[in-house]
Amino acid sequence: MSKLSIMTELWDYLKVRKKWWLVPIIFFLLLIGVMLIMVEGTAVAPFIYTLF
Repeated sequence: MSKLSIMTELWDYLKVRKKWWLVPIIFFLLLIGVMLIMVEGTAVAPFIYTLF
């Protein structure tokens, strides 16, 4: 299963079931995940961890 098909299934689920309130939650979870991956080994990491 490709990543594109997973995103398509998620989009179809949100569209059919009218679960639009899940969109901001998914967006922020992805944003936090990307941010933690990008600053994992840098000197910025201690400052990021103090935010949470």
